[in-house]
Amino acid sequence: MLSEKVILTAPNGLHARPAGEMVAMIKTMDGKIRLTVGAKSVNGASMLSVLSLGMKSGTEVEVAAEGGDEAGNLRRVVEFIRNISE
Repeated sequence: MLSEKVILTAPNGLHARPAGEMVAMIKTMDGKIRLTVGAKSVNGASMLSVLSLGMKSGTEVEVAAEGGDEAGNLRRVVEFIRNISE
């Protein structure tokens, strides 16, 4: 398992549209992704779980990838979070 922390810089935080895009991307991956904010850790392939994290601008998110192409999957999700601009 590989993990990396990233700061969400999107001014509006992680709302439904980018969360939906991220979850759809994660569902195509051959491994599992977990997102952790504080003490709460959720399955990255579940839209409701991801939204339940309540990620606002400035939130530190730990992304963990397990199975499949861990390094590639981790890189894709971290870059997605870094590049959310709306």
